Amino acid sequence: MKLHGYFRSSAAYRVRIALNLKGVAHEHAFVHLLRDGGQQKAPEYLARNPQGLVPALELDGGDVLTQSLAIIEYLDEVHPDPPLIPGDAVMRARVRAIAQAVACDIHPLNNLRVLKYLRHDMGQPKEAVDAWYGHWIETGFAAIETMIGDDGYCIGGQVTLADVCLIPQVFNARRYEVDLSPYPRVGKVEAVCGAISAFADAHPDRQPDAE
Repeated sequence: MKLHGYFRSSAAYRVRIALNLKGVAHEHAFVHLLRDGGQQKAPEYLARNPQGLVPALELDGGDVLTQSLAIIEYLDEVHPDPPLIPGDAVMRARVRAIAQAVACDIHPLNNLRVLKYLRHDMGQPKEAVDAWYGHWIETGFAAIETMIGDDGYCIGGQVTLADVCLIPQVFNARRYEVDLSPYPRVGKVEAVCGAISAFADAHPDRQPDAE
């Protein structure tokens, strides 16, 4: 199994966490999103992922999976221990709602290709782009803060898909110096999950391709 990703991609970060939690052995293939005009645009990579995005998970049989949430749900089905999606239908929906608040609402607006478009194609200055980034983090985190528990996990008192999605977004928020003090519950999740080796080992700064 081989994970094609980039150290700072929050979507790839999510999958690294999930693979670590599941204890699934895998190789890394590094796709630099800025070098050579963006290695994700190279024909050989587009053959794996026509969207030209990371991550892509190449299975031992040759199948390639894309989209981080789809990959993580696959891993949860094939490697069910520990479960990242609860068995109870209501809890499953709540976990997915938090995960999607990150992966479908915050992250797409702050994706690298969106930021590059704002700066280069739309001619926006760095200050405006940073303000855009911070606005969507703050809007999303304000809602998530009310959706998660106060025990250091998003929901259910254990690591779920929600935590796996939230932690990379917290990393991004800190990169852009967003004030996280209004979100103490988010801060607790960061502290608790950060002490778990599966999360710590997946951190961008600990990846071989980190710069």
